[in-house]
This record gives sequence, structure tokens and C-alpha cells, in this order.
Amino acid sequence: MLKPIRLIPVKPNLAFLPRRRLFFAFSGVLMLASILLYGIAGLNFGIDFKGGILIELRTPQAADIGGLRRTLSGLGLGEVALQEFGQPTDVLIRVQKQEGGEKAQIAAVEKVKAALGDGVEYRRTEFVGPKVGAELIEAGVTAVVLAILAIMVYVWFRFEWQFGVGAVVALLHDVITTIGVFALLQIEFNLSTVAAILTIAGYSINDTVVVYDRVRENLRKYKRTALPELLNLSVNETLSRTVMTSLTTLLALLALYFFGGEVIRGFSFAMIWGVVIGTYSSICIAVPLLLVTNLKRGGDAGAADAPAGDAA
Repeated sequence: MLKPIRLIPVKPNLAFLPRRRLFFAFSGVLMLASILLYGIAGLNFGIDFKGGILIELRTPQAADIGGLRRTLSGLGLGEVALQEFGQPTDVLIRVQKQEGGEKAQIAAVEKVKAALGDGVEYRRTEFVGPKVGAELIEAGVTAVVLAILAIMVYVWFRFEWQFGVGAVVALLHDVITTIGVFALLQIEFNLSTVAAILTIAGYSINDTVVVYDRVRENLRKYKRTALPELLNLSVNETLSRTVMTSLTTLLALLALYFFGGEVIRGFSFAMIWGVVIGTYSSICIAVPLLLVTNLKRGGDAGAADAPAGDAA
């Protein structure tokens, strides 16, 4: 009979909490570097935020996105993004804002139409100005901040305030380092990236809540076990679930990154980084922070107890 493959032992006993200072130092350097990169290099904002030209067209047959992209990329108009939406014949073309005012935008539109020919139906042509881009940036930042605050309130009410603080610090860690990676690699930052950041926050808090739930359970179960040992035990007990969930999610995201096309590549990359850094923060940041915030024990004094080593 074949034995199941185990990437993580059934009862691991890895020392996460004793290395918490190393994790804090590494994360501190990572966040500081991300902030500096954002301040020095900035983000490579896409058309959604910088403004540009939007052209909606319909082709007689199913659109060849790859062929259209090759045709428009050689026009010298800078960044050109194509996206199929609705029916297979409908295509949305986004061209970056051209230097030279309104006349330059009109010239760019005529250049695109000349390259595509008369065989397509142009349904909409408009210019997205920098004011709209600024409003989108403000809306994106607001969405991220409100999501983090709502998560903190939820964790606070479900557990204790120390858990809420730990969860929010871990989420801020994930968001800031994600922005730092985009600033370092100068990958296009657009609305889909904002959606990815919100998704990362949801994924990360899900991992964190699973570990926190085990911490709360063990706080009631092991009354005489030292808190660092108890927290380390809780992390080890949920480690297999956390790693396997992250690996299966990464398999799907890697497939999207390599085979999903240019339209969702930035989203896929942000999600891949988010799953990796979110798994790290749930284990190495969120739980050790409970010691920093001076977590208090609760529950019944007569609850069962056992040495941490035996429980693991």
C-alpha cells in the first residue's frame, strides 16, 4: 500500500517563536526598503491612473487579441493595453496619454484607426484625463484602508484587541511589501493590482484567523504552559494546513501567470507575491506579535493541561 506524500510532518516541532526577533528585523528591513523604493522610484501607474485614450471596437469575427496587440505595439504610441470584454468580438483598447495636448490625442486615435483598417466597428472613443486618474487613485487607497479597518474590527470582536492589532500589522506588512515589489520591478500598477491587494488582504487574514483560532483554543486548554511555547505549538499544529493551502493556491496562480496572457499578468504576479508574503506574515509576524502586545490568558482555571512538547 502506497504511503501518502507529506511535505510537512504530521507533528512538526519547528522553533518559530524563539526566532521572532530575527523575523521582526527581516520584516522591518523589508518594509523600510519598500517605503524607500516607493519614495525614490515610485509606481509605474497604468492608464487607469495616468489617463489616456479608450477605444471600444467590435470585429466581424472573434477578435484576435494577439494579432491586434502586435499591430498596435509597432505604432510608437507607448503603452497599449487590449482587453476582451462581453462578447468575443468586443475589444477595449487603452493607449497611454500622448504628449502634446488634445491634438496629439486625436492624432493617436487616427493612427490606431489607420492601422486597424475599416473592417472593424468603432463603438466608443474617449479620453481619460488625469483628474479621473487621481480620483481612481483616491478610491483605490480608500478601499484598501477601509478593508484593513473592517478586518481589524472583525478580529477584535471575534478574539481580543491584541489579535486585532497583530492581524492589522501583518496586513500592513503584506500591503507595503507588495507595493515595494511593484516599485522595484516597475510592473504596471493599475486597478487590477488594487483588486489583487484587496484579495491578498482577504487571503492573509484567512490564514491568520486559522492560526489565531488554534491559539485561543490552546489558551483554554494548556493553563500552565509558558505563552511562547503555547504560541509555537499553535503555529506547528496549523502549519501543515497553512503550507498545503498556499501551495495549491500557488499552482493555480502560476498557471494564470504563464498562460493567462498580458491582461492579467500583473494581477497574477501580485497574487503570487501576496500568497508567499501572506503565509510568512501569518506565521512569523501575526502570532509573535501577541507576545509584544502582552496577550492575557482567559478561560476556565480548571481546564486540562499538558506539557507543550507532549501536546505537539
